[in-house]
Amino acid sequence: MITIKIRLGSNELRLLFTLEEEGISVFSIKDAKRILKTSTPSVWNVVYRLKKKGRIEEIEKGKYLLIPARAGYDGSWSEIPYLIVPYIIDVYYIGFWTALNYWGMTEQVPNVVFIATTQRKKDLDYGDTRFEFITLSKKRFFGFVEEKAARSTFNISSREKTIVDCMLYPKYCGGLDEAIKGIWNARNELDFVKLLEYSKQMGVSVVTRRIGYALELLGLAEEISSQIASCRSKGYMWLDPLGPKKVIQYSKKYGLIINRKKDELMGWMEY
Repeated sequence: MITIKIRLGSNELRLLFTLEEEGISVFSIKDAKRILKTSTPSVWNVVYRLKKKGRIEEIEKGKYLLIPARAGYDGSWSEIPYLIVPYIIDVYYIGFWTALNYWGMTEQVPNVVFIATTQRKKDLDYGDTRFEFITLSKKRFFGFVEEKAARSTFNISSREKTIVDCMLYPKYCGGLDEAIKGIWNARNELDFVKLLEYSKQMGVSVVTRRIGYALELLGLAEEISSQIASCRSKGYMWLDPLGPKKVIQYSKKYGLIINRKKDELMGWMEY
């Protein structure tokens, strides 16, 4: 077996070693200038050479992922996608389908990292992973926790907020079926009182209605579902916004237009 050594220049080595010493996984051109203390053209030249040699990868314009030396010259390596997110956007939490999977509330593994934020941000692709940003109002941006991975941390919606978000936008979690399955799978970890509080805090009555209907469907938290039924607002709203606009029946209890059959919503229980 022939080993091919890739020679690195002094500035390249200085940048790589300093980044690893400081524990920086994702860096910007500004970081590189701080470390190298040289002209902007020289910094761009160092970055260009490191990209060509496979020691860094570009995530988005001006931001790069360090490929640690432990990956080897012929190996491939990438950070856990969650750890890249804080370097892409400041105000965020990982949520929806991605959070359902993280908390073990679904066995589905989405190839998209769904990110809630109060900022406007274009979706981006990195390798085989797509980062999709969902803009929420400041009022609805709450209920996330800090989790640890490797040597860093990231924000992710709590189990309760994950369900609430998925009930608001089922399209970002694989559909209403996945949200209902998430409740069932996390039934022993969910704080149902907090789930109700969060749904009310969102200020969107249909979220609370859908949660009440789902709890009754699953035979869970009877007291909570009764509270929801007793204080619902007037009018009717669609149970599943992604489902057919065809009325199967009306739920007076929750003020919902039922457009999905129960066996459809519970089909995952057969597997």
